Amino acid sequence: MSNALKVLLACTLLAGGCAQSVQSPQSLYAELGGQAGIDRIVDGLLWEIAEDAEIRALFADTDIQRFRNKLAEQLCAVSDGPCVYTGDSMRETHRHLAVTSAQFNRLVDDLIRVMERERIATGAQNALLQRLAAMRGDIVAE
Repeated sequence: MSNALKVLLACTLLAGGCAQSVQSPQSLYAELGGQAGIDRIVDGLLWEIAEDAEIRALFADTDIQRFRNKLAEQLCAVSDGPCVYTGDSMRETHRHLAVTSAQFNRLVDDLIRVMERERIATGAQNALLQRLAAMRGDIVAE
């Protein structure tokens, strides 16, 4: 075998090996566990809200089933999943609630606790929280 052929073969093998070891980054939706993972996060968050006296009152007049469905839809959409959020705007939804920064932060803490229990990777948690943080101005009344 000629040296040129050996070099070509070696380059082909190395390039093929490298191509196989490079993985496409997962979407945030996939990192959250797809729809099943998002459903578990939402259900866990509902339990956290029910147990959290500081924020539970904000949901007193809420249709919980609709809230659950729209939150799952929103998390799916914001994480680049196949969903389209069809609910009301965050500004419209929260305009009459007078949500404080402390209440907003409590809900974020509750969400983090749920994601930790679901063993969502820290990077995926941070990515989701960053996307949701963009909505803060439409939610908090202060």
